[in-house]
Amino acid sequence: MTYAGLHLVSYFKRFKMELELVDAAPVPPLPPGYCLVPWDDGRLPDHAEVLYGSFYETIDAVVFPSLGDRVGCRHLMNEISRKGGFLPGATWLLAGPGGLCGSVQGLRDVGGVGAIQNLGIVPGERNRGLGRVLLLQALDGFRQAGLRRAMLEVTAQNEGAIRMYRRHGFRRRKTVYKAVPAPAGAF
Repeated sequence: MTYAGLHLVSYFKRFKMELELVDAAPVPPLPPGYCLVPWDDGRLPDHAEVLYGSFYETIDAVVFPSLGDRVGCRHLMNEISRKGGFLPGATWLLAGPGGLCGSVQGLRDVGGVGAIQNLGIVPGERNRGLGRVLLLQALDGFRQAGLRRAMLEVTAQNEGAIRMYRRHGFRRRKTVYKAVPAPAGAF
């Protein structure tokens, strides 16, 4: 898109954060009525729906538009699950009294580092320690796969997530900027 010959782009600051897995805490118990659901290919649509419910109308859906669209989330989950480094043992759903309410995916990157992808909790279930459980469960999956380090990227405006990651030992290693084209009709 252009405006008077200029391309309209927004830039979002993101932090790359890392953790040595020997420093990761053990997985805590879930509150009563909640349970972890391991990866199963047949659950891919469930992961996609929880991603949509977790990221719809958030800053991350602006930075990564597929997260704000059901079809985009389905496509994203297909892509993640087909990658060579996909780790089923680091990929989980979370179920609660009202149904599925959280999701995380884990990948082994080309350097042998565990990469957390799309950790999300649906809005009505936030602030109960559920994201912490999903994070630590994914990290445990990385350890069981023989990995020594984990990394993730987080949008700088997502202060709650950054606080959680720091509390669990993640440290910022790099700041990057994600270019996002302005939506049609923005000007």
